[in-house]
Amino acid sequence: MITSSKGPGAAAPVGGLPLTGTPLTLRNILIATGFSALYLILSALLIGFKKDQLFLVGLFNVLFYLSGPTRRFILGFTVFIVFWVIFDFMKAFPNYRYNTVHIGSLYNAEKSLFGIHTSDGVLTPNEYWRVHQHTFLDIMAGIFYLCWIPLPLGFAGYLFYKNKEAFFRFALSFLVVNLVGFVVYYCYPAAPPWYVEHYGFVFNAHTPGNTAGLGRFDGYFHVSVFAGLYAKSSNVFAAMPSLHASYPLTVLFFGLKYRLKWANLFFALIMVGIWFAAVYSSHHYVLDVLAGITCGLVGVYLFNYLYLNVEWVGRTVKGWIKGVSE
Repeated sequence: MITSSKGPGAAAPVGGLPLTGTPLTLRNILIATGFSALYLILSALLIGFKKDQLFLVGLFNVLFYLSGPTRRFILGFTVFIVFWVIFDFMKAFPNYRYNTVHIGSLYNAEKSLFGIHTSDGVLTPNEYWRVHQHTFLDIMAGIFYLCWIPLPLGFAGYLFYKNKEAFFRFALSFLVVNLVGFVVYYCYPAAPPWYVEHYGFVFNAHTPGNTAGLGRFDGYFHVSVFAGLYAKSSNVFAAMPSLHASYPLTVLFFGLKYRLKWANLFFALIMVGIWFAAVYSSHHYVLDVLAGITCGLVGVYLFNYLYLNVEWVGRTVKGWIKGVSE
């Protein structure tokens, strides 16, 4: 059970640090303004100016200056802003420039390990579900896949107000999971299953993002939710590992760690649903999902090992906790 950081019985300040928050000093104003300007300049130079970038900077600055509580909130959530900025800037450095993209080899490995024998021959799980698609599954796959960011963000928001140390251990584990995944993206560029369906085994660097099976969700509800999301894809050839598979696993790990009881059943349901949707919608192979699960476990273990065993990491995190606490 998570202990609240407020009220009778609240946990003691982490590491003995007084919880004083971050005051609105000239130094802090200059730092916030400087980083905001630097982000916009780098964005314009690396990937071109976009409305999303202006929205992100605007949101950060509004919450930073609005009040003490909103300032503490946005400073805590800068962990997720760092993730987004790195992910966005990956557009400027596509992984296919640095290593060969795996297309046929990954497809054949998937078929060899997880192939399903049918009257039409051996099919990958993606090909099997493409033949056996169903409207109910299309809707459920879309609903589950839409949870990939709201679930960790919502969970982080809950932890932020319940226990700052738990929040940072989760948020920074989430960041490390992503960094591990990004390293694999560059070491092992990989095409998603829908690429083979549409383009075969020939590499085309300028392939746009694709909604694949999730387009059926858009079509059923006459919306462009997934069309809009995949139009902004940082890299088509970043299917291995599936970080969509990593995120709900990271949430469930911390849900179990802090004994959230019935909420963990919900987290587990979303996790399995996202894993299924990733394969059903032809966005990932089973191998990608397994790699994402491994990535999640490695990232969580790595951060928590560093936090507990490397002095400067623990000291930095505790200082950050101090800065966003009352």
